[in-house]
Amino acid sequence: MTAFKFKEEKYKSSKVVNGITMGGPRAHLKGMGIVNEELKKPFIGIVNSYNEMHPGHIHLNRIAGIVRDGVRFAGGVPFEFNTIAICDGFAQGHEGMCYVLPSRENIVDSVELYVNAHQLDGLVYIASCDKIVPAMLMAMARINLPSIIVTGGPMMPGRYKGRECATYELKEAAGLLTRGEMTEKEFFAMEDVLSPGPGSCAMMGTANSMSVAAEAMGFSLPGCATALAVEGKKLRIAKASGIRIVEMVEEDLKTRDILTQEMLETSMRVLMSVGGSTNASLHMPAIAAEAKLKFNLDDVERISATTPYLAKIKPSGVHTLKDLEDAGGIPVVMQELSSLINLDQMTVTGQTFRENIKDYENLNPDVIRKVANAYSMQSSLAVLKGSLAPKGCVVKQTAVAEVMKRHAGPARCFNTEEAAAEAIFKGEVKHGDVIIIRYEGPKGGPGMREMLTATSSLVGMGLGESVALVTDGRFSGATRGPCIGHVSPEAAAGGPLAIVQDGDIIAIDIPNRSIELKVSEEERKRRFAGLEHPQPKITEGYLVRYAREVSSADEGAILK
Repeated sequence: MTAFKFKEEKYKSSKVVNGITMGGPRAHLKGMGIVNEELKKPFIGIVNSYNEMHPGHIHLNRIAGIVRDGVRFAGGVPFEFNTIAICDGFAQGHEGMCYVLPSRENIVDSVELYVNAHQLDGLVYIASCDKIVPAMLMAMARINLPSIIVTGGPMMPGRYKGRECATYELKEAAGLLTRGEMTEKEFFAMEDVLSPGPGSCAMMGTANSMSVAAEAMGFSLPGCATALAVEGKKLRIAKASGIRIVEMVEEDLKTRDILTQEMLETSMRVLMSVGGSTNASLHMPAIAAEAKLKFNLDDVERISATTPYLAKIKPSGVHTLKDLEDAGGIPVVMQELSSLINLDQMTVTGQTFRENIKDYENLNPDVIRKVANAYSMQSSLAVLKGSLAPKGCVVKQTAVAEVMKRHAGPARCFNTEEAAAEAIFKGEVKHGDVIIIRYEGPKGGPGMREMLTATSSLVGMGLGESVALVTDGRFSGATRGPCIGHVSPEAAAGGPLAIVQDGDIIAIDIPNRSIELKVSEEERKRRFAGLEHPQPKITEGYLVRYAREVSSADEGAILK
């Protein structure tokens, strides 16, 4: 009955609108104002993580509206739906942080369920913050439809006493306040200006790191990662993305046509060259797994060792994301790395990186350096292995003072971040100590919390260049100092971190990529034989299921 064939069968959405038995769905669509002519067109999902509780997502409704305009302009029919979006900043320092990383898997699952149930033809993902951008990339890889991601963009930097600054500095200011080096009036004055408007935090934290990764994977239009949240440029990219997704559906250009092993490595190299977050080493293996590819800590180390460090962005340096944007953004970074990456890989534009970036120029070589003038010939991340971390752990070596890149000191052991932070503020941690925070991994946390309160407290208390911190938890992209995370296997899975005792010597050697527990083999065996883990911190709800099913950090903390 040709009267009931509204849409060509090349569109997935034809299953929803074609045929006499699909009268119900058609009626629902017409009840929302859809006319018969629109039933012939591709159905484009707009996956929006907008919410009203944090600045990274407060502006995404406007971006979504512009994407819709682009979809309609190109001849598609847009349908917006939402996901959750947790802000790491709100969740820091309490049990709420247990839920942040697990929300990544929830987002991926929810997008898959919605898209496959409704048989959408293409997708535009809109996201800003730490777990939401990698979750969207994972969903893109899993669902494998024509897809583009529009990241929300960095916020403008704050200004305090004439200098540009970002929200992470408030954690350090808490230490200054505690030591009497800052007044309450100064603290509140700083608090009032550090988050001046919408956008992801104005630093190379995880949110902006993963936005860089998305653009360097070819999944965003050129310039998207650093286009500021408040700029008209961001809205133009949003509209162009809405137009382009309709073209991608017609071309049948899917995510896995773009996401290859080489593309993963390109993305990681670009990210490392600008001092990306340690959390990228957690998210990249997870994205790879969704695309049926392999990426692990050995890949992170191999790429890091051969990637020059070209842009030193806060918190590792003095430059801001706005400086990076004004210098030319990620297209210019890729130009500078052209001898180390393949620019002939296909992107969502339907063209290669080489074609996408040919008209860009480096407008500030002080911000984006030439390879010959790199800060170093190794990039931001380093992977250490040894008797304390047989499967590896991660450190942002570019944020570690030279004096602490080789360090040996006595362990101070804590089973929660709160206990460690309390000891730091009370002055119980001494110069030379190695703080051990364990049972904070994917299983033990559960949820692998960020240790930002503890790490910022160290800096604020004047210990940032004399005390190391080692944990099976993770760190904020804002972290600086000798902070080593993602220790695998984690304590709750029987890793060596569980048997460390106060006073044990921990030897850290970042240049030689080693981390050792200086205890004899016989003593380690004795301790393992008598090991008793603490009781689970959470005994009901989503996190119980998560703790049971989650893999190790070195595998991306994905659900099995």
